[in-house]
Amino acid sequence: MFKIIFAGTPEIALPSLQALIDSTYSLCAVYTQPDRPAGRGRELTASPVKLLAAAHQIPVFQPRTLRDKAEQEHLKSLQPDLMVVMGYGLLLPKAVLDIPKYGCINIHTSLLPRWRGASPIQQAIVSGDTETGVCIMQMDEGLDTGPVLNRISCVIEPNDTSVSLSTRLAQLGAEALLMTLVNLEMGRVKSEKQNSEEVYYAPKIQKQDGKMDWNKKAIELDRQIRAFNPWPIAFTTLHSEIVRVWQAEVISQVVHQVPGTILHIDKKGIDVATGENVLRLLKLQLPGGKILPVQDILNAKRERWVIGDVFQ
Repeated sequence: MFKIIFAGTPEIALPSLQALIDSTYSLCAVYTQPDRPAGRGRELTASPVKLLAAAHQIPVFQPRTLRDKAEQEHLKSLQPDLMVVMGYGLLLPKAVLDIPKYGCINIHTSLLPRWRGASPIQQAIVSGDTETGVCIMQMDEGLDTGPVLNRISCVIEPNDTSVSLSTRLAQLGAEALLMTLVNLEMGRVKSEKQNSEEVYYAPKIQKQDGKMDWNKKAIELDRQIRAFNPWPIAFTTLHSEIVRVWQAEVISQVVHQVPGTILHIDKKGIDVATGENVLRLLKLQLPGGKILPVQDILNAKRERWVIGDVFQ
């Protein structure tokens, strides 16, 4: 019976942690990021993984680094057979990778080697991929370079946001993890080396990545909006006011107006010219305001939103 350490921080890791809690495996400890200031009051807030672990009386450790030899010795003293990692956020040096009997495995939310790195879910949506999935990967010193032990694919739906896709992948990650653990115990895991010629990288997302370029095609802007929901949120400006776009849809229509020009306004939405076709804005957020359907915003600000205005 495996003695397991789980290392993770964000909400997407919860189904995998819960699967281990509900299993017959021995979960000896959970590692997660230190508590961080959050909210308007900037109060120290525990990670979702810490809260779940604490609710089940599982020992939680929150080192700021695993490069420290004392931390490495402490982890070694737990005598884990395996370390399971998902969204932990700290680098695991070779000294740590070598501690568990079966090494460390990572639950990665893409079909490796496509979208190695920090933002695989967002990049899959932005790039127009129709399929993604999860991989269980044997960790090495590289960035998501280790051999794949298991993979499960899923379809990216036309209206998927990062939220909806993350929810499905989180559940698939838990399924893939349990399957892999059984295969490890039975000695029937097949290790698949990644093809270095098929590598794509998903860099860490920056706030400015949400800036909309109306010269792009409507379908590209729609992907951007869905990929960056709930963060950093796609945004544009009108009359020097930042407008955050939470939902839109593509309208097939030939246009000759300058990209960003408002073509039509009604209760269905605001139709805006793009580099190709029209983007209909459906849900928006103004500075200091709530996320609202366009109709509600127009009821209050119709005189400021007119046909011919140009988003920048």
